[in-house]
Amino acid sequence: MNLGYWGRGTTGADQVAVAQAADRLGYDSVWVAEAYGSDSPSMLAWIGALTEHVGLGSAVMQIPGRTPAMTAMTAATIDTMSGGRFRLGLGVSGPQVSEGWHGVPFRSPLGRTRDYVEIVRAALRRDTVTHAGPHYPLPLPDGPGKPLKLSARPVRPDVPVYLAAVGPKNLELTGEIADGWLAIFFSPEHAGDLLATLETGRRKGGRGPVDAPMTGFDVVATTPVVLVDDVEAAADHVRDYCALYIGGMGSREQNFYNQLACRMGFEEDAARIQDLYLAGRHREAAAAVPLEFIDETALLGSPQRVARRLGRYEEAGVTTLAVAVGGGMSRDQALATLHVVASIAGLEAPADAPADAPADAPGRGGPDVS
Repeated sequence: MNLGYWGRGTTGADQVAVAQAADRLGYDSVWVAEAYGSDSPSMLAWIGALTEHVGLGSAVMQIPGRTPAMTAMTAATIDTMSGGRFRLGLGVSGPQVSEGWHGVPFRSPLGRTRDYVEIVRAALRRDTVTHAGPHYPLPLPDGPGKPLKLSARPVRPDVPVYLAAVGPKNLELTGEIADGWLAIFFSPEHAGDLLATLETGRRKGGRGPVDAPMTGFDVVATTPVVLVDDVEAAADHVRDYCALYIGGMGSREQNFYNQLACRMGFEEDAARIQDLYLAGRHREAAAAVPLEFIDETALLGSPQRVARRLGRYEEAGVTTLAVAVGGGMSRDQALATLHVVASIAGLEAPADAPADAPADAPGRGGPDVS
């Protein structure tokens, strides 16, 4: 379950309620995002205290927002307090957020990510941390600092590390140094090249068996789910989200999501969406997102249609499908969607979970799922 972040119609209380339902229903994990509003580790710590079984994933913690040592401390704390349920998802964000919000130059994102992950892993192993740089020299040269190691003893020295990656070079790095990939706008029909790039990175890093390098690697695809019978009406719930990323998450020259849409064959549409969004015509930008793009990257329609299309993800190589609900859904509608997806996927509630009847809340304009 991908809970996103606050704003855009979602509150922290909504996130907690949905996470608790996912915990009761037998979902594998809940993932919390951040941009420039609510932060992910605070929400995950809160959710961890109010759940029992479900995994807790950051999708993502922004690399420019924290030093590697601070991230290691946070990961060790949440993992220990939750009994080993934390999964560390990281991402470099983009130049607008990195430089405009965090005040960190968006330079050498691949090199920074590699150094960052190396330091985080060393700290979680409780090594005495030193690093030559160039991005994070530890300790700083010619100063009073000395090498240190994590003073707390985490329950796991090997907290799983995931990277949010979009471009080919970042994907290869993800395969090389991470335990999993956090994918956005994942289209099973366009997955072959992406997974081949990940596999190249796995082989480069000597990870996994030689004859099956993707073994043990978690491919997490965040996928909006809208249970409205009419597919075009269902797509309308996702248009704002698509337009924000394709049109507004970056500059005209550097928008990774726009570039992804282009690689998927939507060059003209991506250009138009960006032109409209950057001109402040957000509603028109949302209307310009083609139905084909939304239907490829989301699960839309009746429960029966969603059930038929769910298998495409596993066939394409996805190992964890992160269900995202939003698009103006109320909390009750989100909870109802959770129940339907749990039924479709055949999830089993933990043995000690309390009984939990489905919420009496049909999807907007869709089937009664009470």
